[in-house]
Amino acid sequence: MSQEKLMNVLLGPHVSEKSARIAETANQFVFRVRRDATSTDIKAAVELMFEVKVADVNVVNVGGKQKRFGQRLGRRQDYKKAYVRLAPGQSIDLTGTEA
Repeated sequence: MSQEKLMNVLLGPHVSEKSARIAETANQFVFRVRRDATSTDIKAAVELMFEVKVADVNVVNVGGKQKRFGQRLGRRQDYKKAYVRLAPGQSIDLTGTEA
């Protein structure tokens, strides 16, 4: 896969209490990814963008919830997220602050 396509695989970090907890304890980071991305694409994209070594990738398809908008029923969009475990000694700084 070309570098231009790999740069578009990751949509952004998925920020939640669970993702913060596993980032501290398991050296694992959660990203929202394109719905057509595979595990090998995600691994290559993370290694390219953050210059780290990825140990493994787990992918989860999350179904959108059905919501009500006044009298009408609507549905949120489905999305895919990836749990990326880094090799020992590797880390990613997602906060954007420099130390």
